[in-house]
Amino acid sequence: MLFYRTLLIFILTIICVSTEEDSLSMTKAERQSLREESRRMFYHAYNAYMDNAYPADELMPLSCKGRWRGVTPSRGDMDDVLGNFSLTLVDSLDMLAIIGDFSEFSRAIKLVIDDVRFDHDIIVSVFETNIRMLGGLLSAHVLATSLKNDVPVLQWYDGELLAMAEDLGKRLLPAFNTSTGIPHGRVNLKHGLRGLADSRETCTACAGTMILEMAALSRLTGNPVFEEKAHKAMDRLWKIRHRTSDLMGTVINIHNGDWVRKDSGVGAGIDSYYEYCLKAYILLGDEKYLARFTRHYNAIMKYISRGPIMLAVHMHRPHLQSRNFMDALLAFWPGLQVLLGDVRPAVETHEMLYQVMQRHTFIPEAFTSDFQVHWGQHPLRPEFLESTYFLHRATGDDHYLRVGKTVLKALQQHTRVPCGYAAVNDVRTRVHEDRMDSFVLAETFKYLYMLFGEDKDLPIKLEDYVLTTEAHFLPLSLATDGKNGSYLSITIDDEDEDKYRKTCPNTASLVAEKVRQPMRQMLGSTAARPPARLRPLNDPRHINALSDMGISVLTLPDGRVQLLYTINTAKSLKDAAEGLTFMKEMFKWNTLSDSENGVVAAGVKVNERILPGGPGHFGKDITGSDRITGNPVAVDPIDACTPIVNKNDIAGKFGMAIRGQCTFAQKVRHIQEAGGTLAIILDNVKDSSHETTALFAMSGDGKDDIEIPAVFLFTLEGEYLKQAIAENPNIVVTIGELKSIKKQHEVGCDNDNCEIITNPAAVESDNASYEHLKKVLGQLVSQIEMSLTNEEPSKTCSEEIQHVQVSKDKFVNEEARSKACTTNCGVEDNDNVKNIMKPDDDF
Repeated sequence: MLFYRTLLIFILTIICVSTEEDSLSMTKAERQSLREESRRMFYHAYNAYMDNAYPADELMPLSCKGRWRGVTPSRGDMDDVLGNFSLTLVDSLDMLAIIGDFSEFSRAIKLVIDDVRFDHDIIVSVFETNIRMLGGLLSAHVLATSLKNDVPVLQWYDGELLAMAEDLGKRLLPAFNTSTGIPHGRVNLKHGLRGLADSRETCTACAGTMILEMAALSRLTGNPVFEEKAHKAMDRLWKIRHRTSDLMGTVINIHNGDWVRKDSGVGAGIDSYYEYCLKAYILLGDEKYLARFTRHYNAIMKYISRGPIMLAVHMHRPHLQSRNFMDALLAFWPGLQVLLGDVRPAVETHEMLYQVMQRHTFIPEAFTSDFQVHWGQHPLRPEFLESTYFLHRATGDDHYLRVGKTVLKALQQHTRVPCGYAAVNDVRTRVHEDRMDSFVLAETFKYLYMLFGEDKDLPIKLEDYVLTTEAHFLPLSLATDGKNGSYLSITIDDEDEDKYRKTCPNTASLVAEKVRQPMRQMLGSTAARPPARLRPLNDPRHINALSDMGISVLTLPDGRVQLLYTINTAKSLKDAAEGLTFMKEMFKWNTLSDSENGVVAAGVKVNERILPGGPGHFGKDITGSDRITGNPVAVDPIDACTPIVNKNDIAGKFGMAIRGQCTFAQKVRHIQEAGGTLAIILDNVKDSSHETTALFAMSGDGKDDIEIPAVFLFTLEGEYLKQAIAENPNIVVTIGELKSIKKQHEVGCDNDNCEIITNPAAVESDNASYEHLKKVLGQLVSQIEMSLTNEEPSKTCSEEIQHVQVSKDKFVNEEARSKACTTNCGVEDNDNVKNIMKPDDDF
């Protein structure tokens, strides 16, 4: 009883701390530390690209090789961004200037001038080439020109990048040769539209995200053709809006201007069109773009915005929702609202997105209005950080610094690999994808750095520039320098237009915290369900949220965790349905080894034998050719759950402890405090071995104070190590990355022939248990769906449902204890329908 009282007090304490968190400010030292960490993150990715991929367009961070168009395996339309023109370097140029690395900025510009050519027989995306390549060249040119007088290493620069930008711009011009002026979606860099005769469609964002770069190119070179083409495209897009709703669709026929897809939102396919409507006014001073954006904005807030939720509608039937999910690209919208000066709804939508991120660690590519994953991919997009940055500048609220810190730590923990940062294929499993887009360096790390930095840290005045959709810098002075008139003029038929022309940002009366708090209550953030891959399962808030969903958390004597799911203990039918979703996601994750999720297995060399071990999700990584040698010594107490008594024996050596009773991180922390240089944790499950149980990485506990590395050995490998120590107490063992250390010490082990044990062989009986589990889950789904829809189930009740127990290494059907109805009993009669899942590696 005392335990439960203590637990209740702890829960209340956590809630109070969470509630008061927004009133706490971030110290200057912590902010500077995060700024430097974001700088190091950029360099880790940039150096990995330059060392392993340049002059290829992208780095493949898992393969540690470059991605070339026509050489590496095709990814279909995704490869339209590639033109064999060193995309990542060009896209990253201005980031080198922003962080003040002028020497590397100068070197990189010279590399681009010497190595990059556009005369390739390659079909590329007009949109992507414009925002990444053309924008990157223009931004680097603008910054190099403005800084050269004060930076000696740049004084050699004489406009070479602008000449390259003009060459590239001319290669994009054939795309505008349509009867409507709306550009083709793709163009051949060498032959224009050759081979593209059947091209008919493009997206609204693809056609409407040209004006900033094209106008800048015209005004910097004095050649008006680029700006004229872009104005004409924007004018035609405005004319084909739906005249009643003022909304835009997402896909257009470029030849006749008809809409191919009429769903209208603020995310994929349309996002940056709205962005460039507003930013064209800011950069060029042309008020027609403000008037257009205002009309669009009013329509969006009327039809698409549902409080913080932004759901697409049919442009011609704006009261009819076109889909029930949102996509990650809409995360730019709060930042755009800040530029307009409408900060309150920006705070609300950003808070909604933050809840999605907290629930899944990353914002998935698409998610439903109740925050479930619709499409789990996460390519390390920058849009949420972009809005976080603008909201912090608008409100000065340190909450947004803490949001940025959460994103930074998630990137470091779950996406950093030895060769850069790898995209996440599914936020539920965190399996890596061999992909690092150029925008990770050009935008994601840039917004992190600028968020934690201060204006005085930057070599330019931010208020003198507009950031493009790719976070490239274009100077506001272009509004008067080399000004070209709009190619077409139109009449704005809005009687209320004038009241929007004078709109200016005003945040003086807004306290962002007061807006966020009711949002959290409405969104249910205090009970937001944790991600299925929870590490560790010991946060009282998570346990309370799981309880509401009918899931109880039990800790077994051996330190493992059981999740017990019972439908009728859920707070509501909706919570029960979400609990089932959680259990299904947990099961999906539980069937994957962490090695499939990018875990780098460790190797422990004892005498002439190499023992496979699991690394930690905390402390120093052991990667590549790293080797750590030391003498392992058992700690006292052996579970290391309290401060180490035999500190003198442990100092400077490897502390060895047994699993159980507390988290891995707590054990390693105590060994570190005792002076240990590395922690070895031995399994407490009888006869476990890497040959029968999948390797996994030990979990952290949310703190980042652990600096020493740690490895985990299963029981049989641990017994071998203990026997070796008994025979030679002064034995020295060597620890490194498993594949690397095997290659070094094992005969016949090379890059193509080096067996790494990552998954144990499946037990034959597992298949039957797996099918049984799927059957049980299917029955529960049917029952909940019928209950939620008030349907009357059929009256047959015949099949016995057994308890199912799922562990990391195998599935076990326990003895049936009760009879349960498969379709008739509903929620009320399912006391005994339970699913137990045990993620072994939580403790």
